Amino acid sequence: MTSITSVELNYLVFRYLQESGFIHSAFALGYEAGINKCPIDGNLVPPGALVTVVQKGLQYLEMEANLSNNDTDLDEDFSFLQPLDLITKDVHELRQIIKDKKKSLPKDKEKDKDLDKELEIERGRVREKERREIEVERGRAREKERLEREKERLERDKEHDRDRDKIEKDKEREKHHEDFTDKDMVMDQDEKVHANQGENGVFGGPEPMDISTTSTSQSCEISSSDVTILQGHTSEVCACAWNPTGSLLASGSGDSTARIWTIADGSNRSGAQSGPLNVLVLKHVKGRTNEKSKDVTTLDWNGDGTLLATGSYDGQARIWSTNGDLRSTLSKHKGPIFSLKWNKKGDYLLTGSCDKTAIVWDVKAEEWKQQFEFHSGPTLDVDWRNNVSFATSSTDNMIYVCKIGETRPIKTFAGHQGEVNCVKWDPTGSLLASCSDDITAKIWSMKQDKYVYDLREHSKEIYTIRWSPTGPGTNNPNQQLVLASASFDSTVKLWDVELGKLIYSLNGHREPVYSVAFSPNGEYLASGSLDKSMHIWSLKEGKIVRTYTGNGGIFEVCWNKEGDKIAACFANNTVCVLDFRM
Repeated sequence: MTSITSVELNYLVFRYLQESGFIHSAFALGYEAGINKCPIDGNLVPPGALVTVVQKGLQYLEMEANLSNNDTDLDEDFSFLQPLDLITKDVHELRQIIKDKKKSLPKDKEKDKDLDKELEIERGRVREKERREIEVERGRAREKERLEREKERLERDKEHDRDRDKIEKDKEREKHHEDFTDKDMVMDQDEKVHANQGENGVFGGPEPMDISTTSTSQSCEISSSDVTILQGHTSEVCACAWNPTGSLLASGSGDSTARIWTIADGSNRSGAQSGPLNVLVLKHVKGRTNEKSKDVTTLDWNGDGTLLATGSYDGQARIWSTNGDLRSTLSKHKGPIFSLKWNKKGDYLLTGSCDKTAIVWDVKAEEWKQQFEFHSGPTLDVDWRNNVSFATSSTDNMIYVCKIGETRPIKTFAGHQGEVNCVKWDPTGSLLASCSDDITAKIWSMKQDKYVYDLREHSKEIYTIRWSPTGPGTNNPNQQLVLASASFDSTVKLWDVELGKLIYSLNGHREPVYSVAFSPNGEYLASGSLDKSMHIWSLKEGKIVRTYTGNGGIFEVCWNKEGDKIAACFANNTVCVLDFRM
């Protein structure tokens, strides 16, 4: 049997003293025991070696004491002994201690059984009590919900009647006007529903109309036969975009994929599509999906619809062909990409990242052309003004207008008091709209440093804004240009940008509104909310004409180029395509 030598034991004690901080004791022992002449390689001895050896020895003693000479007690419970007993007593004494313990064990076991039984009965009582309380609470909640629904229904009916009367009066007053932006659309002071003009009151003139449509009639509900549900993503779908020339729909998801769906022309008559679909899966990671660093956060088609760009949480932009081939991977950002846009010409791609920078990429050369490092916080949004200049917004409250080849911003817009979530140039590139967590939207001009208008009608953060496809530079030049803003206050507001005043407040949602999109003809506006519903509003009448409720919050809505289909992407991993016809 192997035994430890005095030299080895001395070394272990020496190391123990050193490791425990007893430097003088270690020195004295080392000097007297001649540790410096010891043949042991200290690098091979792990820390705490003495304690480990002693522990193992005690465990051996304990095992020896528990095993009788004939080894017949192996099936019995193992008795643990106190360390002091193991150090001070021999094996015979230890066995006697174990024998005495085992004699008293049946009584203890009986006591334990009784105690366990009592505990089980008590637990049963507690569980039953909890179950009853939960049932009672659920009953109360159900009853409360029923009463609230009934109350809401009555209020909605009253509100609906009032709205109908008002709209009828309004129609009568406006029957000789076609355009919803005509000033006569605004209700008179004594007939208005909502008169909170806020800081915009300084402009004078008629008050805006507050369209409070908290419910819609059955006829507004989009029929399930007009809905195609695209299934396949395995995480929330954050972004969607129609191809500008064809019937392709792109979607980006937290499952680290983008998908290109081929949507049949004409009406959908198929309901949910969960079988084999004409869909291309663009994987942003090899192997398993749902890797959060590869979330597809944003996507955009180029102008002629031949290439799709995607931005990901891994800081890379990728360019794909319409048949799903990965053409380019653009790597330079050091943080997630939050926004990404093609210029009109299609030779440059612009990305904005959490790393506080924006980068212009030369798509043909597949390399970065210029990195713009002006912001002091993450870049939240980017938008081209023309083929060579663009705006960026950030959590640092600032907006910069930049130009390729320039090393400093060509314009700086300061005025927001919170994170600037979104920036959008109007169709002519002369006005820039922005919205912020400071509860305001602002309109800026390149001709001045201060904002042109400060739009202050929302009561919570404004998440996004969109210009209407109307007015100069659009396909609808005879209609007036308006701006839509969507807020966490559950409303969408429409603004007259010539006067800087509120036209409509559209109040049909019950949760934050994350996305708005104008129809190509400028006559309708789609809004998507966390309340799981998408409303389509007639801008001439200022009311909901169609609505659809899905099974998850809506992150983005978009129209196809013909204006007869709307896509909405949902938190429950689906994309819905809705047929729209009036």
